[in-house]
Amino acid sequence: MSDDWYYVHQLAVLAGFKLIVLANRIGCQDEFLLELHDGLTEGLACAMARVQSIIALERHVASEPDEEGLTAFQLQGEKECFARFTITLLDDLEIDFATHEYRINNGEWHYVLSADCDGIDISYPSTVALTDAELGGLGPIIRDISRDTGIAISAARLVCD
Repeated sequence: MSDDWYYVHQLAVLAGFKLIVLANRIGCQDEFLLELHDGLTEGLACAMARVQSIIALERHVASEPDEEGLTAFQLQGEKECFARFTITLLDDLEIDFATHEYRINNGEWHYVLSADCDGIDISYPSTVALTDAELGGLGPIIRDISRDTGIAISAARLVCD
């Protein structure tokens, strides 16, 4: 497939996976699995919107003169953002090792450095990937999406020590 059609192909693949996730959701009876399916559907919709934006910018660059290069610059930025696109289904943990802080799901920052007469203690939480049993039928779908689209999908829960 030529590079000219890469993002059109990506859009078609993402739309197909969105349909598969929606069809798989019909058989779910567990509230947790329903939430995971909804999160994945929403993430795929966001990825599709980004790809549609890239396609529109490519069309604009091809059809109209861009003397200042602003559209081409914006197109390059959209492509870079899509290359780093990640779908987070459960908990997102961000750690700043320089300041000894962490935050969960873009919430408030929490300080983890503590000291007492016994010394200094630093205790960060961690994430543990959900097992295939916890993901149900969604596990193989997630792996297929990551393999076929290159989009990283995180399905992990937070564990505090």
